[in-house]
Amino acid sequence: MRANRTNLLYILAFVCLIVGIGLLFTDFNHVAGLFLTTFFIFIAFAFQTHPFLKGFSYTMTIFAAVTVAMFFPQYLKQVGDFQLKTLITPLLQVIMFGMGTTMSLKDFAGVVQMPKGVIIGILCQFTIMPSLGFGLAKLFGFEAEIAAGMVLIGCSPSGLASNVMAYLAKANVALSITLTAIATLIAPLATPFLMEKLAGQFIEINFWKMVLDITYIVIVPIVIGLIFNKLFYGKAKWLDRLMPLVSMAGIALIITIITASGRDNLLKIGLLLIFATFLHNMFGYLIGYWTARLLGMSEKNCRTIAIEVGLQNGGLASGLAVQMGKEATVGLAPAVFGPLMNITGSSLATWWSSKPPKENN
Repeated sequence: MRANRTNLLYILAFVCLIVGIGLLFTDFNHVAGLFLTTFFIFIAFAFQTHPFLKGFSYTMTIFAAVTVAMFFPQYLKQVGDFQLKTLITPLLQVIMFGMGTTMSLKDFAGVVQMPKGVIIGILCQFTIMPSLGFGLAKLFGFEAEIAAGMVLIGCSPSGLASNVMAYLAKANVALSITLTAIATLIAPLATPFLMEKLAGQFIEINFWKMVLDITYIVIVPIVIGLIFNKLFYGKAKWLDRLMPLVSMAGIALIITIITASGRDNLLKIGLLLIFATFLHNMFGYLIGYWTARLLGMSEKNCRTIAIEVGLQNGGLASGLAVQMGKEATVGLAPAVFGPLMNITGSSLATWWSSKPPKENN
């Protein structure tokens, strides 16, 4: 029965895809968006029934949202006089609060317990990805604000997704959690500094404004979340179940709003930007892994550092682009990077999960 339902979902998805692609070449191309969106929704439901593909279901939902943004951007820019982009900062604060409620001071113990891994991981995080972002922006010759967005996603810290990927990849989850926590806390200084030095070659960067923006968007909500966790640990289980759903919905909405705002720019450079962000992401994994390997780290720790380097906090980068008033340009690379890293990260973690590391440490 379950197999029949799954097969039906795939058939319906295939039909929607064919009809949607066909309509793109007719006078009814605006209707194609409905069929292509439905295609991704059917695929998302179908993936839910498969143990291996289940992890990609959320990404398919993101693709559905992005498709709506590309075909019907007018509905995702404003409602009446209300600009939807003003929702991005509050949404990020809610997501960061949720991150704080899952953290405790124990997450920072790895600094003492695994100092070598933490130092190497943090140095890799804030050297490899910013340098790659700057180099790729130069290589592809993107216009100034698009190039600054490439640098911005590279200068952002890793996100909570890296902890899940580390678990799936049989990596060092404790080190992953510590690296995410430390990278997030030093981001208010590290990210603006790197942006000023690198992205400052493309556009003007206000260092202190960015420091305050990151503190306001990230640090304050996380601290409140930590306090909440300390006072109400184990007493608000409903919140533990709710926050992951809120975070996923929030990230999807942020990506959708950014995509709608930058639709015209995406149509001009979309494929090139996707290819550049793909290289950025993949080289992050590759260089992160082999840097750790050359410095004598264990296989588990090499996987961890690769994942921490390759996966970035796209939500934060999008929020900073909004604060800069450049969500339609600077915000594009983060919007593309987010869904892309979910696909590559899940694929890499799944591949590694079938290859348990030989070391026991």
